[in-house]
Amino acid sequence: MASSTDRLSRADARPQDNGRNERYRETLRVTLIGSVVDLTLGVAKIIFGFAAHSQALIADGIHSLSDLATDGLVLYAAKHASREADEEHPYGHGRFETIATVGLGIVLAAVATGIAFDAVTRLFNPDLLLRPGVWALVVAGLSIVSKEAIYHYTMRAARKYRSDILRANAWHSRTDAVSSVIVVVGVAGTMAGLPYLDAIAAVGVALMIARIAWDLGWRSVRELVDTALDRERVETIRRAILEADGVRTLHMLRTRRMGGDALVDVHIQVEPTLSVSEGHHVGETMRNRLIEEIPEVSDVTVHVDTENDQEAAATTALPLRHVVLERLERYFKDIDEARSVAKVTLHYLKGKIHVELLLPLEVTADGEQARRLQRRFQAAVGDDPDIARIELHFH
Repeated sequence: MASSTDRLSRADARPQDNGRNERYRETLRVTLIGSVVDLTLGVAKIIFGFAAHSQALIADGIHSLSDLATDGLVLYAAKHASREADEEHPYGHGRFETIATVGLGIVLAAVATGIAFDAVTRLFNPDLLLRPGVWALVVAGLSIVSKEAIYHYTMRAARKYRSDILRANAWHSRTDAVSSVIVVVGVAGTMAGLPYLDAIAAVGVALMIARIAWDLGWRSVRELVDTALDRERVETIRRAILEADGVRTLHMLRTRRMGGDALVDVHIQVEPTLSVSEGHHVGETMRNRLIEEIPEVSDVTVHVDTENDQEAAATTALPLRHVVLERLERYFKDIDEARSVAKVTLHYLKGKIHVELLLPLEVTADGEQARRLQRRFQAAVGDDPDIARIELHFH
């Protein structure tokens, strides 16, 4: 039984190309809208942060403006990730998004470090502490509402297109909303006579940004080193494969991510005596069903086995067909009926070769004669170390 390793044909890829283009257009639209909001809020926070003497609001404004840089990174990565597979990138360009997400995490970590350093410096120098006014509260409140709205808008697109980089950008927006909540707490406390709360709030913002940076970066690094999908998703894929017609069992199921898509490699086991074409058909049917039923799965590499090659005795050292036929010709030279063999089928199973011979009905008169003839063929093979048994079929 042969194996089949199949990629999408150019005709099959067209719907995926359309999907990539649609995904890019949606990413462009969502990110540009977010950029306008980031620019407006960033400038407003910094201006009113200085006017209202709020260190936390200024830090929050810098955070908002840093979103512009990451928005540009998102657009650049999305544009390249939308390109179709080519000779140098046969699996596509999805990991441009993954690399960009790692970069986004690094940017966020750098922003967090700068904010925390400045805030701690002010905490240890009380004369540098600022005393924010009421406008800091107003601007922070507007930021909470607008950035939370952008988060939900972006996350909706991220879920629809299974885009980690859009998901990262959505969380980047939500960190702005949450950091503004912290700003409100800090500013309100400072206005109540506790000036150090504003600086502490800035440290809180920095720690939150650092946590998000770690989560985004670590997830993307795991994708770059081909970490498998989560256990629940792998089990869903396993069940879908086992439910396919003609699949007895499976082994060596491997999964990995490529941007927003999932790639699957699997060995399926079929009935050992199936023809090559039927085994291939079982594999293709299973592959197409998996892609249809699990949207994130974009490609499946199927290896068709007749037995579990992880557990069964290896057959790789056994001779190929032309060598086996030469041996059989020598073994059967004294059997007249061997000249009437119409077809020889070889099955490589459990470290041995099982031979099926197809003969015309005329060579045997009844069942007893057929059994005697079977024993003659088997005896002629003798103690050949590679051939397990001979089986005769008549037509």
